[in-house]
Amino acid sequence: MADCVDYACLERMLLTAAEKITSNRDYLSTLDAATGDGDHGTAISKVATAIIATVEKEGNRDIVQLLKDIGWAVMATDAGSTSPLYGSLFIGMGEKAGGNDPLDAPGFAEMLEQGAASLRKNTKADLGGKTMIDALVPAIAAVRAAVDSGRSLGHALSEGAEAATRGAEATRTMKALFGRARNIGERSIGHIDPGAASMSLLFVGLMEGYTHG
Repeated sequence: MADCVDYACLERMLLTAAEKITSNRDYLSTLDAATGDGDHGTAISKVATAIIATVEKEGNRDIVQLLKDIGWAVMATDAGSTSPLYGSLFIGMGEKAGGNDPLDAPGFAEMLEQGAASLRKNTKADLGGKTMIDALVPAIAAVRAAVDSGRSLGHALSEGAEAATRGAEATRTMKALFGRARNIGERSIGHIDPGAASMSLLFVGLMEGYTHG
C-alpha cells in the first residue's frame, strides 16, 4: 500500500468510519442514558448518515471539496451540539487538505490538526472535562508523534485509534464538566462519555478503512 491517502482511499476511510459509528448507535445511546438524555447514538448516527450521503454523491474527486461538503452537510444536520462540532472538524480538515493531490503522512497529520483546531473554536472543553476532546486530542497527538518519528501512515493511524480508545475509556474516571452530564456531578464518575466513545469510533473506522483497502 502506498503510504498516502488519495481520494478513493479517503472515501473508503470515511465510509468505514461512518458505518462503524452507525453500527454502534445503540451502544452510544446506552452510554448517554447513564449520564444524559440517551440520544447521542441517534445524533451521531445522523452525522454518519450525512457523511455517507455526501461521499456517495460527490463526483469531482477533490479531497478539499469533499471534506468541506461533508462539513456543511453535517452542520445542516439536526443533531444538537454534535452538528457544529463535527461540521467544524471536517471543514477545518478541508482547509489543510491538498485538493485532488494525495496526502502523505505529514500532510494527513496536519489535516487532522487543523480539523481539531477548528472544532475547538466551538467548545470550551479541554482535556479532563469528560468530552470528545479526551479522545480527539490524544488521538491526533499520537498520529503526529508517529509521523514525526518516521513511522508509516498505517502505523500512525493505528496509534491514533489506540490513543482515542484509551482516551474514551479514561473518561470513566472523570467528573463531567460540560453538557447534560455535568448536572449530575460526581454521579457521572464511573461512566464512559458517549461523545468520547463516538470520537474513538471515528478514529478506529478511519484506521480500518485505510488498512483494509
